[in-house]
Formats: sequence, C-alpha cells, structure tokens
Amino acid sequence: MASNSKICKLTISLSDIDRNHYDAVNLTVAQHPSETVERMMVRILVFCINARERLEFTKGLSAVDEPDIWARSLDDQLLLWVDVGEPSLERIKKASRIAQEVKVYSFNRKSKPWWDAGREKFTQLQASFYRFDWESIQALARLQQRTMQLSVTISGNSAYVATELGECEVAWEVLT
Repeated sequence: MASNSKICKLTISLSDIDRNHYDAVNLTVAQHPSETVERMMVRILVFCINARERLEFTKGLSAVDEPDIWARSLDDQLLLWVDVGEPSLERIKKASRIAQEVKVYSFNRKSKPWWDAGREKFTQLQASFYRFDWESIQALARLQQRTMQLSVTISGNSAYVATELGECEVAWEVLT
C-alpha cells in the first residue's frame, strides 16, 4: 500500500443474476495517491463482475508487473488477470502468456481512441475487452465514501449499484 493512500472499507451485497452468484463481500480498498475516484470505483465494480473464489486486488498502481485484480489457484497458477484502464499492447501480450484468462476494462474518455488505435492487434490476442460508459462511471464515483455499503445487482452487461447516497446503473460494451 502506497503512503498517503486513501483507504475505503466496503460491505457489498452482490447478486449476479446470470451466473447465479450471490455473496456478501467485505473489502478494504486502497486508493493510490495518483488514482482517481472513478478508477477506484471501476476496480470495485470489476471485482464484483468477476467475483469468484480466490479473487483479490493486487498492489495495482504500486506494482507495474501486476494487474489490478487477479485470481490464483491453490498451486499459485495465475487463473485470471484483470487490468483497468488502457494498457499497452505489450502488457496485454505478456498477461496472455502467463494467465489462463485476461480481461481488460476501459472506462474513461481515452477509451474509444485507445480501442480504435489498437483494435486490429488487440483482437488477435487471447484477451477479452470491455468498455464502460464514462457518464455512468462518473455517476458511480459520486457514490464513493470512505465507508460504504453497496448493493450490486448484475444482469447482462449492466450493474445496478445502490448506496445510502443514491443509485446508478453502469452498462458496459463487450469489445471482443
């Protein structure tokens, strides 16, 4: 954890309708000093979308050789590598060589130009790409507090998030 990180504690009631996955999740998330609230909230949402056994946040921005989120097997094989943002082609190639499954979730104003510039090469990789709607992410970020109780319901390519501050729906597009 980087010094001066902002720590958020979350209690999440998670319902993923399509995967028939229901869980109560307690998380402690560190927001890196250079990380925006939007990016931190996307990491939390992506954690919910990919919820499974042994899923965990990594050191993230503090460790350039690690994804934002990963899942490892009991014998330490890398099952899932999840990046948030717009990683380089080289980073995604490396991830696809060492992880069984690679997912990239882009979310900001740079998302469309990044995807358009790399689409041809990205689609040749063993990775899945998703893009969140930026306005929805901004609405999600407005719900952020240091201590949060969230209800997250996922169905299709959409998540409905409710907190004591309000609620929003965040949709994502499957790029590949």
